[in-house]
Amino acid sequence: MMRRRILCWHRCARSIEGVAEGVATGTGQRHHGWRYRANVALRILTGTIGAYLVAALAAAMLARTLPMSRAEATVTATMIAYLVAPGVTIWAFLARGPWRALAGVVMAALVLGGGVWLAGARA
Repeated sequence: MMRRRILCWHRCARSIEGVAEGVATGTGQRHHGWRYRANVALRILTGTIGAYLVAALAAAMLARTLPMSRAEATVTATMIAYLVAPGVTIWAFLARGPWRALAGVVMAALVLGGGVWLAGARA
């Protein structure tokens, strides 16, 4: 049992050394092309700007449609929007592709924007 642990530790230490050497010399790093970088960049933009847009539209729609006083509806809608924004960001990184993530966020923004437009201004 002891010999097995020593061998396992030796293998683990050797693999860690290899990783450290690769990072230090730059040989162990994977080189990603422009497609991979564009994929990540589009997901980051979708996850940040798209999340802000969808959360703002969700807050606006809920503030106009919740059956409460104006101040209570605004506070409640804002708190719910704080839950929507991370969901949109997570969706941006879980979608199969960056264009599918962008399409999902745009569709959500269009639906919520339509809801805001249909709800109109509160009296």
